[in-house]
Amino acid sequence: MELTISTPALLFSTVSLLMIAFTNRFLAIASLIRDLHDKFRTNPEIVYVDQIRNLHRRLRLIRNIQILAVLSLLVSAISMALIYWDKQLVASYLFGLALVLQISALVVSVVEISISINALQIELSDMEKELGHRRFDLFALRSRPATNSDLPN
Repeated sequence: MELTISTPALLFSTVSLLMIAFTNRFLAIASLIRDLHDKFRTNPEIVYVDQIRNLHRRLRLIRNIQILAVLSLLVSAISMALIYWDKQLVASYLFGLALVLQISALVVSVVEISISINALQIELSDMEKELGHRRFDLFALRSRPATNSDLPN
């Protein structure tokens, strides 16, 4: 397979989108951690520590996603330079590596998103208990106006 100089450039837009999305997630989680830390200082409860621990784990995953994405971008750029210098074989191996790095970043992002969803399910579980539902169904609760019979006694 012969690569053209534009083939590795295809990864640039994907990496850019990943970086924007996960930088925003990073900033939101960092803000949550600061808020939870303030709450902990005024009312030291273990639930805040557990939440901060979970968020800290997610921050590490996001850092790893960003590192993998940046490495993918760097290797793609090197691959483009090698194509320019007519080093097709090395360029194709590096492009393959860039793809592996990109795939790895996407896999880690799925893990981080799964942790995020699990944390939300745990957070909403107390509402399930109070409302008497087996699972929290946001859309079912939104689809009809709340009545007094929907509220816990």
